[in-house]
Amino acid sequence: MLTRDDLLTMSRPELLAVLRNGHPIDPRDLDDTEYAGISLGLPEVVERLTWKKFKKTFHRDPRSGALRGWNVRIQQDGLDRPWVPMYRGGEPKTFGHYQVVDPTGVPMPADCHGGLLIDYGRGGNRRFDAIGLTRDPVVAVNPGSAELLLGWSYIELGFTRFGTPSFFSLERDGELTHHVAPPIAS
Repeated sequence: MLTRDDLLTMSRPELLAVLRNGHPIDPRDLDDTEYAGISLGLPEVVERLTWKKFKKTFHRDPRSGALRGWNVRIQQDGLDRPWVPMYRGGEPKTFGHYQVVDPTGVPMPADCHGGLLIDYGRGGNRRFDAIGLTRDPVVAVNPGSAELLLGWSYIELGFTRFGTPSFFSLERDGELTHHVAPPIAS
């Protein structure tokens, strides 16, 4: 059984191997949950300019039945501290809305079809928001458990797809605490 701490010590090639050999996720296991996320594989200077900690949410839309979600900005105060959201106007700061889909038949720059695909292009983001070009294959790290997930980001530009150095771990953090509508209608 791999742990979050195991993932934190892995190189990008090791993380890619875990992703390629990852395990399926039953999408129902993600319904109305929140996951504590950690950016993996990026140089420290990039993490300082962006973030190390974040939260991903998963919500089953009762109208459409789609599994969708969004990212939540988290205070960057160390991995040994709780994941505390940043707020704007009394609401958690959110960004990067997505839908979670089956990756079967989806071309990817690396063979990572074992789990699910987080597709920001289907998330209802604003038209010129570059996040809409991002896709994240995500797998269960350990068989039969959706407690610890591993994902990787790639960019899709038309028929061209290219990987990024950005991996991330997701560790179940509890039930969904706050619902957020997509920036525009999906």
